[in-house]
This record gives sequence, structure tokens and C-alpha cells, in this order.
Amino acid sequence: MLRRATDADAEAVADVFIASFRGLGFLPELHSEGQTRRWVADVVLRQCEVWVAEEDGRVVGFAALSDDRLEHLYVRPGHQGGGLGTALLAHAKRRRPQGFDLWTFQRNEGARLFYERHGFEAVEETDGSGNEEREPDVRYEWRP
Repeated sequence: MLRRATDADAEAVADVFIASFRGLGFLPELHSEGQTRRWVADVVLRQCEVWVAEEDGRVVGFAALSDDRLEHLYVRPGHQGGGLGTALLAHAKRRRPQGFDLWTFQRNEGARLFYERHGFEAVEETDGSGNEEREPDVRYEWRP
């Protein structure tokens, strides 16, 4: 089930983000868990259109959209590969039918394959100097 996130979802969305980000394995932990939770509540949920995926009443994934960018799409480890990411991405496409872009890390092969399988094209690669992790990244675009 997908639904629009509310302020009451801040902890659950942060849980998904923290678990997913840690699951990448190659990224440094730059912020404490408390800082991340405050950022989700004060920035992500306030500045983005956030949709959550639930299973058995529990938030297990989310997508956060700005005007023309998919800012975040995360599915809790253990729930990946079951179609939740695809459902969240399809919903993002319906919400932004004119198209949008997104960033992911170049080393995140799973994400890259996922986005390419869903019609995204890599249009820019950087050396990572523009992100706080200092990890090379890639910008993808989806244009219908």
C-alpha cells in the first residue's frame, strides 16, 4: 500500500533511510542517527512530497520528490526485490509525468541497474566533489 507520508511517519521513514544507507556498505557514516532523524523530520518531510510503502501496517519504503527530482527512494533491506521500489518509482512517474532526474552513487550497481531497467538514462557523472560523502555519483533522467 502506498500513501502520502505525514509528520507522524518521521521515525519510520528515518528507520528505512538509516537501514538502507548503512546497507550500502561503501559510504562513510557522516551523521549521527539523531542528526539523521532530525533531518528527515525537519527537511525531507517538510520540503519534499513523500510517499511511503507499507506492508502489514509498517513503513518499509519511501520516495521523496521535489519539483523535478526524485530526491530519495529507499526500501528497507529484507524487503528489496519484492516490487516495492518499482511501485514507488511508478508512483513518482505518475506524480511527475513531465519527467524528473535523480542522483545515485556510481558504485551503487543495484540502484543503477534498477533505474536503467525502468527507463532512466545516465546523463552526467561526477567525481563526488559535490556531495558530502565525496563519492563519485551519476545523474539519471527519465523523460516520457
